Amino acid sequence: MPKGGPDGGDGGPGGSVVLVADPSLRDLSGLRTRRRIRAGRGSNGGGGGRHGAAGADVELHVPVGTEVRDEAGELIADLARAGARAVVARGGEGGRGNRHFATPTRQAPRFAEVGLPGEEADVELRLKLLADAALVGLPNAGKSSLLRRISNAKPKVADYPFTTLAPVLGTVDAPDGRQLVVADVPGLIEGAAEGAGLGHEFLAHLERARVLVHVVDVSAGPAEAQLAAVDRELAAYGAGLDRLPQIVVLNKIDLAPPPRLDVGGERVLGVFALSCATGEGVERFRRALFGLVPEPHQPAPEEAPVPDFLVYRPKPRRAPFRLLRTDRGFRVVGRPPSPEELEGALRAAGARAGDEVVVGEETLEYR
Repeated sequence: MPKGGPDGGDGGPGGSVVLVADPSLRDLSGLRTRRRIRAGRGSNGGGGGRHGAAGADVELHVPVGTEVRDEAGELIADLARAGARAVVARGGEGGRGNRHFATPTRQAPRFAEVGLPGEEADVELRLKLLADAALVGLPNAGKSSLLRRISNAKPKVADYPFTTLAPVLGTVDAPDGRQLVVADVPGLIEGAAEGAGLGHEFLAHLERARVLVHVVDVSAGPAEAQLAAVDRELAAYGAGLDRLPQIVVLNKIDLAPPPRLDVGGERVLGVFALSCATGEGVERFRRALFGLVPEPHQPAPEEAPVPDFLVYRPKPRRAPFRLLRTDRGFRVVGRPPSPEELEGALRAAGARAGDEVVVGEETLEYR
């Protein structure tokens, strides 16, 4: 600005990539084709002290219960409640305009600072179902048939093991308007806790259920042995599955009489004999389910509320060197970077072949 000193405004910061837990979503299929997500770029500063606009954030909506893990598999964020948010890549800072570099001896600096590049990250999203009750049992015990009887879900039903190959959610409605979410997961086999069969692919979905509904096929042999086999796998997997409350359902009483079970203990909330084929006893079980599923935990008043915006990564430190844009190219101030760091910074700043790069007392040419 003639006779008015430098008047270059600052550049705008880059946008961030944010994950938001959306209760209306049930799976991650919407992100299947979006492998690379980029937030908005900050705008350049302008003359007259005009600052550049900030880059637009990108909000990715994911189901409640989504875990975010880094390349090493370490947990970054756990979006376990509706509306929870997590920043997985933060935008870079905007560069300062030339007026910040005016001094009594340098009254017309012809350079400005280049903005810092934003974070880049490879993350893995894993969804764990959030269900009030989860149906467990050996293959072909009748879990899918029971879910079809008591809820609005329509899972595939057939007379052979492993009809269910992926978890299915159903909503059970009470006459007074209350609702429960019940999950049907693939049947357990021996060694599931070690990954046999579908293994960990579905056992993780049981971790957040408030109660397990243990379905037993009374026509397939001793009920006690079936219960014990499933309990062993739950205990071997860990994560507290062997301590969750259980409801025992003795299914297929149209094929064999229900046995007398000695399943005492606080874990077992009730035992129900029914037939999904004929419907006998199903309505009694459905009505009783609302009274047996434990209420969700409500934080005590003295407990600190969970924040709506969860940032799990610390803010990156300021770079040990800064890159200034000059009328001929770039100038590096601060600790001299390694050749690799300098190359990356120049590339991110949009350097072109032939640009002059001043590092200390040395002048280089970018190629």
